[in-house]
Amino acid sequence: MEKAATSVRTVRVPNRAGLHARPAGEFVKVAGRFRSEIHLAKDGLEVNGKSILGVMMLAAEQGAELTIRCEGIDADDAADALVALVERGFGDG
Repeated sequence: MEKAATSVRTVRVPNRAGLHARPAGEFVKVAGRFRSEIHLAKDGLEVNGKSILGVMMLAAEQGAELTIRCEGIDADDAADALVALVERGFGDG
């Protein structure tokens, strides 16, 4: 049995529109591929990273610092995938 791990990463929102509905949906979609619990935080407010409403509630604008915390057997893989998604600007042009 694999040991549960915790992986914490900090990223900045690069895209001009920030973390609006479409990027929030992309974040939740990627987060949902992993078994780990995913938490997303901004300015001390932490939400469930697998909840579109929670992620949108953060209202993260361009340049906002986000903390991604993943807990579970695939925490490192989840954190890597989510950081890559944010750094790509969620695919926004």
